[in-house]
Amino acid sequence: MTRLRRLTSSPRSRVWRAEMDGTTAVIKQIVGGTDADLRFQREVTALRLAARADPPLVPEILGTDPEHRILVLEHLDADDPADGWAVDYAAALARLHATTNAADAGTLPRWSPPGPGDLDAFLRLADRLGVTVPPTVHAEFDGVLDRLGHAPGNALLHGDPCPGNDLYTRDGVRFVDFEQAALGNGLTELAYLRIAFPTCWCAAATPSPLLHRAEEAYRVAWRAATGAEPQGDLADACTGWLLRGDALVERARRDGTDHLARATHRDWRWGTATARQRLLHRLGVVGEITADSADFAGIGGLTAMMRRRMLDRWPTLQPLSPSRPSGHHGRQKISIFRRSWNRSRNPP
Repeated sequence: MTRLRRLTSSPRSRVWRAEMDGTTAVIKQIVGGTDADLRFQREVTALRLAARADPPLVPEILGTDPEHRILVLEHLDADDPADGWAVDYAAALARLHATTNAADAGTLPRWSPPGPGDLDAFLRLADRLGVTVPPTVHAEFDGVLDRLGHAPGNALLHGDPCPGNDLYTRDGVRFVDFEQAALGNGLTELAYLRIAFPTCWCAAATPSPLLHRAEEAYRVAWRAATGAEPQGDLADACTGWLLRGDALVERARRDGTDHLARATHRDWRWGTATARQRLLHRLGVVGEITADSADFAGIGGLTAMMRRRMLDRWPTLQPLSPSRPSGHHGRQKISIFRRSWNRSRNPP
């Protein structure tokens, strides 16, 4: 006899906990949107590639039904992460990234960097904030876009490595929800800790001492897995996330709207933070990480001025929380894919 219990999930999937003849599993169905088949294929492919890791980093696939886009997965029990969680998170992320290499090119789509349209929208935002853009800044931004577009590496990118998609089990961190998985440069996702999880409902500003420990843990784990240093530039990665106006709204609303322009007219909440809070944090991060670099001198000055203008215009803006949320009922066990925090609804 099979017993099913529906679990909380995004609008683009349906998830159940299944009890089958004494065995517990998770059933996930990919739904919604014209890209549902692609998301299913990405998730299955990424889980199979990530299964190379030892100790495991992902749940085992117990079965699939491609016609109905259904996966049957190993059930995992997990607890709320302990203090200092970012160190284990970053080390596990490095190990995940290292499960693929150049021989796996073509198994998943390449990560898509921001483009000229994103840059144009960001420069229009500067104008709306009353900040003059120095002529030299255009060349600096063009350099960032070029480097991101040619960033080296075939790391297995999760695509959405957010709080809730990382589970803290007795055997270590496991990642779930690979619908946006891609191949690319791992620093794209290491930057999540600095830029406060740009694709996520939960925006948390990792405190500086913990952030530096976590970034070092990533590098150590990457070297142990690959024998090489991570390639790429965190300043480029953070700047790229700043340019993405779509990273101010949940995925279902990433439809080409200029959300940077929207944020100058109204604010809205997505999950734990508002759009302006997220934007203010990202400007501060890029201003700080580029402050001592000659290659980013104009970008650093521009983002610092934009941040000041935001605070002048909206002086009650609060910084992001330094902590990720804990579960609704304290440090209780949660099932794989279950979100222990309610996602906010679409912003108005």
